[in-house]
Amino acid sequence: MRVIFGAGTLTRTGEELATLGCGRALVLSTPEQEEAAHALKERLGSTCVAVFTQAAMHTPVEVTARALERLKVAGADCLVALGGGSAIGLAKALALRTGLPQIAIPTTYAGSEATPILGQTDSGVKTTQRTPDVLPEVIIYDVDLTLTLPPLLSATSGMNAIAHAVEALYARDANPVISLLAEQGITALARALPRIVSNPGDIDARSDALFGAWACGTCLGAVGMSVHHKLCHTLGGSFDLPHAPTHAVLLPHAVAYNAGHAPDAMVRIARALSSDSAAHGLYRLARSLGVPAGLKELGMPEAGLDDAVRLAVAAPYWNPRPIEAAGIRRLLDNAFHGRSPATV
Repeated sequence: MRVIFGAGTLTRTGEELATLGCGRALVLSTPEQEEAAHALKERLGSTCVAVFTQAAMHTPVEVTARALERLKVAGADCLVALGGGSAIGLAKALALRTGLPQIAIPTTYAGSEATPILGQTDSGVKTTQRTPDVLPEVIIYDVDLTLTLPPLLSATSGMNAIAHAVEALYARDANPVISLLAEQGITALARALPRIVSNPGDIDARSDALFGAWACGTCLGAVGMSVHHKLCHTLGGSFDLPHAPTHAVLLPHAVAYNAGHAPDAMVRIARALSSDSAAHGLYRLARSLGVPAGLKELGMPEAGLDDAVRLAVAAPYWNPRPIEAAGIRRLLDNAFHGRSPATV
């Protein structure tokens, strides 16, 4: 893919469409980004033929079907996703079904734009697939677009990105190049996020965070993920929990679960956090950023924890430590109540 990084780079969208040989773009966003999506349409002029602003978390297939109908009616020949993982996920789902090229313009730190991974939800079950067919042809990183991202959303989005790099460090197919990038990504975000929370307009911190998001997203696209991502997909798809906050809450507990089975990764994570412990360093970072402490705060029903364990154990991802129902249950219980992470 082609990556453009800087400030004010949104203005290059039309130029990139022309480079792709496209002239009938469909702009995608969530309802929260509707104003920005229509502003981009005005900027693109006749090059944009339609806007669809109903992208939703976890890429529900029924939303994709509505967007596909809009695409066909408009006769679009390309996709422009403006926003976070919801908008970019919808563009990927449409690209998979149509083969159309994509331009991704991220406004959060989710990192989805850098991965060949698509997660979709159908009837309350979220599944993922990995295919180069969903990779955007162009990513436009515009630091200016992140300046209005509220501090709490910046924090949870950044913790979501860190999760990609953390699991890349103990992935089954981990390699030295991606591990180096993972450590750099964690370091950049751990340095930038506290500054953003205290001063959302800090352009240098925003730039660091956006670089960290790209680095962590690239790690997610290059190697496999493990128990943390499996649990987040289970909780998000089956209980409709918000994506980034769920990552932020679960990550320290998933790391504690794996701590004794991936010692080298734990050393690197702790080093990137300037901490003496990977799990506790992540927990302290999350607390300092003001993100929710437990799944309970996100709307997770305590009665659903056993169902979550059953779903996670039924189709587990590879993980450095075997996926054991009792251990996963304790992990989720700690995360539900917002306790400090404990070795499970």
